[in-house]
Amino acid sequence: MSDARMLSVLSSLSHVARQLDVPHSSRPSANGNCVKLDMNENPFPLPAIVKESAMAALERHHLYPENDNITLREAAACAYGFSPDQVIAGNGSSELLGLIYKAFLAPGDTVAMLSPGFSFNRKLAMLQDAHFLEIGWIENNSLPISRLLFGRAGIAKFIVLANPNNPTGTFVPIADIERLVAQSDRLIVLDEAYVDFAPDSGLRLVNRYPNLLLLRTFSKSYGVAGVRVGFGFGHPELVGRLRTMQSLFSMNVISQAVGLSILAHRDAYAENHRHIVRERERVARALSAHRFAVLPSEANFVLARVPPGHDGAWWQTALQERNVLVAFFPEEGLENYIRISIGTKVQMEAFLSAVSDVSVSQT
Repeated sequence: MSDARMLSVLSSLSHVARQLDVPHSSRPSANGNCVKLDMNENPFPLPAIVKESAMAALERHHLYPENDNITLREAAACAYGFSPDQVIAGNGSSELLGLIYKAFLAPGDTVAMLSPGFSFNRKLAMLQDAHFLEIGWIENNSLPISRLLFGRAGIAKFIVLANPNNPTGTFVPIADIERLVAQSDRLIVLDEAYVDFAPDSGLRLVNRYPNLLLLRTFSKSYGVAGVRVGFGFGHPELVGRLRTMQSLFSMNVISQAVGLSILAHRDAYAENHRHIVRERERVARALSAHRFAVLPSEANFVLARVPPGHDGAWWQTALQERNVLVAFFPEEGLENYIRISIGTKVQMEAFLSAVSDVSVSQT
């Protein structure tokens, strides 16, 4: 296609699409020896019975998956105490977040989120040509209810809360969440991606408040980030409209089968969850001994302020040179932090050994 013709095509793009940068076609450098602690993934293998369900689903590879995920929705409804019309299943909770933004936001509208928070929400707002308003936490990481309901956030079409929060790991008591939902007549989206590592859940609030939509994913606590299984729970009128907006066959036969098997065998993951909680606390103590300031976390990761002298980007590079991958966030206020996913004991020993080696090299 000639340059002139390409320019003509590009001029027809929507206002939003014209603002998008073209991503580079690059792949991360392959290193099978790396300890991967940068994406909050669950490192443990699937229970045998869940893996068998995935293999069996491959036998149906020539058939379309079940539309509307009805069997999976029925199983989730039974497992979590809802009716099937209160449940939407999707290709990870990220798909469901995208549906919410499309359903509620027109160009120029506003959505509010606690900051720092899950950065993918910024992109979703931008794709709707909407304003993304970030509301800071208040002292002691308490929920800023007044800031979320009034002032600049008073015009927001909906509010997004992650509990526990990513990237901080902060957990807000469910009583505080309920106070916010009870005082608002707008939609509150409660993202509980990490809740299986926390002491409580907001599930019991769903039937009390029609303006609450709660999201879950099996990526973190059930180890299927690559399979993509997520759920939303809410009022049938809202959930039904989101289901109508889903792409045809949004989940494949493997994700449907794995989701069903996990719901039937959640107890098989109990020790996995206990291990991550134990290691989270052990790693936090060990990092503190190396002069890191670790934020209290109820997720499967910790966010740690690095020792004085270097910023988070420097530490990320130093650890990567020792084959350990951690996350760094360049946003204002997070420049001196790294986020570390909690993996197996062997992985965490390798991470702590690398931290010790870096620390010694600086003395």
